[in-house]
Amino acid sequence: GSPISVPYYNVLWAELSDDHKHLSIDYAEQKSNSLEARSVKFAVPEGRSKEGITQWNELLLDRSYGGAARRKRAWVLVNPHAGPGGADKVWHKQVKPIFQAARMPLTVVRTSYSGEAVKLAQELDIDDFDIAIPCSGDGLPHEVFNGLGKRADARRALSKIAVCHIPCGSGNAMSCNLYGTHRPSLAALAIVKGLPTPFDLVSITQGNRRTLSFLSQALGMVADLDIATEPLRWMGGARFTFGFLFLAFQRRVYPCDIAIKVEIDHKDAVKKHYGQQIGQSGKSESESDGTVEIQAPSPAASSPVVGSDEDMGLPPLKYGSAIDKLPEGWELVPHEKLGNFYCGNMAYMAPDMNFFSAALANDGMMDLVTVDGDVSPLKAISLQLSVETGEFFDSPLVSYRKISAYRIIPRENCPKGYISIDGESFPWEPFQAEIHQGLGLTLSKKGGYEAPGPLNWDTVTATERLHA
Repeated sequence: GSPISVPYYNVLWAELSDDHKHLSIDYAEQKSNSLEARSVKFAVPEGRSKEGITQWNELLLDRSYGGAARRKRAWVLVNPHAGPGGADKVWHKQVKPIFQAARMPLTVVRTSYSGEAVKLAQELDIDDFDIAIPCSGDGLPHEVFNGLGKRADARRALSKIAVCHIPCGSGNAMSCNLYGTHRPSLAALAIVKGLPTPFDLVSITQGNRRTLSFLSQALGMVADLDIATEPLRWMGGARFTFGFLFLAFQRRVYPCDIAIKVEIDHKDAVKKHYGQQIGQSGKSESESDGTVEIQAPSPAASSPVVGSDEDMGLPPLKYGSAIDKLPEGWELVPHEKLGNFYCGNMAYMAPDMNFFSAALANDGMMDLVTVDGDVSPLKAISLQLSVETGEFFDSPLVSYRKISAYRIIPRENCPKGYISIDGESFPWEPFQAEIHQGLGLTLSKKGGYEAPGPLNWDTVTATERLHA
């Protein structure tokens, strides 16, 4: 028949039959918005040596996998209640066939109640697996990170198990950032070919409770959107748009006192930092060539000597907790008209919702956005639209900073609202956050996030040009 053209990236597996007479190649075939596992079989031409064909087969796999590990042992969690429903169906029809074609050993667990994955990850035999794959919204990865974080060997567990994501919820931020897609089959292929990527995790303290956050923390409008619209899950992503329009006309303010450990204060400096981290290569993080530096740990590194850091629990908190005295050098600043406090560790919070365009996977900093609550509904709506066009970062209504820690205290006169950590509802009380550089591990397409960065981050600023 006519030749088939398959990109190396889409090749899942290739192997010779036992009698060396046939070569079969498994690949992911592009269908409009999804991928399907396919297999083709070729007869090996007469007279070809077994060694030659075996070598060719190995070369094909080398080129197809590059720096990605083959046959990663996967611990898969399917949340049948995720998003607008159907995670089971998505797993069986769109995802599992791709993993099976890539010859990945799979252990599949269906979660039956909220919080179950925390317990399961806490008790997991981490030496049996390379990656964890929640098939869900962003709630299940949050549980997996926290389960690994509760272990006596938390540091080793978090640096050994790459936590990935198959998007099945109404918020699919993790997949959008790592794989540039909210489509399950495309995310599955990106995981098969994923590169180990260390990434920052954030400790949140409230009272005596410590939680890990991988995605975002919000108080004010975005938190209200996350939590108050939960009953509208059936609407899928539209629930956020609907909720936003409703809230924009309320012009609610949340008087709070906030202390922040700021690392980079101005937007120009934030863009410059982004450029330096990418390596001034004129490419976004997703296109950066720096990916080769990230290697899977050697066997020696992944089985540390007893008593080493990796055998220990979570790193100690540098700044104590939310109930301790305010750390040295921190200053509480009153925010009388706070409408939105939003802190992110990834760029996309949903497809097309690039709130934190300067976010980087492991720069050891969180990105903080604050907006006053008394802006007119019209301005609030145009601000929301600017998120999709990439102009949000530069809006004069938006304060954008790179920070490493903060404490936020709702005032006595503050209307009771919601606190959202990774989209999960937390008690309405003061909380403190601090970041841990590279504490977690995930897989990404190219060693970083897929977001394009702030608009024009790669053009030299006018002032720098004058001084050049």
